[in-house]
Order: sequence, then C-alpha cells, then structure tokens
Amino acid sequence: MDIFPAIDLQNGQCVRLTQGDFDTAKIYEADPFLQARKFAEAGATWLHMVDLDGARAGEMRQFDMIANLAKQTMLKIQVGGGIREDETIKKLLDVGVERIVIGSLAVKNKPLVQQWLRHFGAHRILLAFDIKFTDNEPEILTQGWQSSSQELLWDVLAAYETSGLKNILCTDISRDGMLTGTNYALYQSIQERWPRLDILASGGVKGLDDLLTLAKQKLAGAIVGKALYEGRINLADAIQQVKHVG
Repeated sequence: MDIFPAIDLQNGQCVRLTQGDFDTAKIYEADPFLQARKFAEAGATWLHMVDLDGARAGEMRQFDMIANLAKQTMLKIQVGGGIREDETIKKLLDVGVERIVIGSLAVKNKPLVQQWLRHFGAHRILLAFDIKFTDNEPEILTQGWQSSSQELLWDVLAAYETSGLKNILCTDISRDGMLTGTNYALYQSIQERWPRLDILASGGVKGLDDLLTLAKQKLAGAIVGKALYEGRINLADAIQQVKHVG
C-alpha cells in the first residue's frame, strides 16, 4: 500500500480543513515546495494535492505552482480541484502530473468522465467520491460537500463498469480532518462489490495503526494529512512499516 501525504493549497500555502469547511483552514507550512521536499526525504513516492481555491471557483487557480512542483520534485503527483476541461487535464499531464483527480464531475457528467478515462487512460484518472451515510447507505455529496447528488456510491460505480475505471478515492466526510480513525467497513464493502478497483482511503487517519490496518485490507493507498502535520505519524517510519505488511 502506498501512503499519499497530502498538500491542500489555499492562497499558495499548505493548509488543512476540518470536514471540508474552508473557514477552518489552518496553515501548516507557508512553502509547499519545502513541504513536498520533506515528504520526499521521508521516502514518499506519491503526493496528493488539492487546489482548494480551484475547487471553490470551479476552475484551477494554482496551475503554475502545481506545474513547478511537478517539475521540481521526484514525487509522483496526483492533483484535483476545479478540473473541468479536457485542456486542463492535458496541460497538467504535459507538465508531469501523474494522475488527475475528478470529483463532482464524475457524478454530474458521467459521459464526459467516461470519455476521459478512455482518452487519457484509466491509470491517469482517479475518481474521488465524498460519502455521507444516509440510512446506512453511502450517498455521494458534490460541490465541496454542499450538495447531495441523491446517488449512491454503488450506482455511480456501476455506471462506470465498462469505462475501464481502475482508481477511486473515497472519503467518509464525517471523519475527514477529525483524527477519529478511518472507515474500514466502507472500504471492505467496496472491495466485496468491486474487487478489481484500486481503492485509496481518505478521512480520519489518526495514527500508524490505521495505516497498518488499511494495508492489511490490501488497499492501494491511503491519503494522510492532518495526522502528519500534527506529528501523530512519522512518515518515514510509517512507510517502512507498511512495506512489511503481508
């Protein structure tokens, strides 16, 4: 399992939110380049980045910074936030971004995203789903958790069955930024229904035990943000220990 340290960009700085609320943004590192370097020195191979300003505006706002990061670091970078156009995806891939994260659009415009999966390659596209449980069913929220799609995760995944979809990221929004532990049951349910998918866990990782449990579940990866910034997880140690999970 890969560990994906996270950088959320707001006004060019690394911040973390609590349950997606922009008003809770806390600056942890003013220089994203320095933070990315620290992650690389700890042994990370991936970096998960979100352009929060772009997500809010509906169009990418920090392209130049992301492009420079992609050029200056050896990390493989996956990026999301306000990506709505073919041309934006092409530009990001051209500057060295490894994978594009598509959120709300994956629910609201399935034919377009299916087209992207086929055109750019399933390995280049990661669909991100923000989950709220309603009557114990995983409902997808969109627009930065502000809108209900009125669609269940299972139905949306079924719509992508013939598109070649390979990579998904699922966040239990009740846990995001809360350091309360991750939703193992959610990921197990996805694995049982869609065993061919590579799943990235997101939301609630509070310590090394969470990462080791997710690794034992054979997940493809885990996004880690606040637990790293708050010093609850030593990234170098976590990477080494996760490698040894059978």
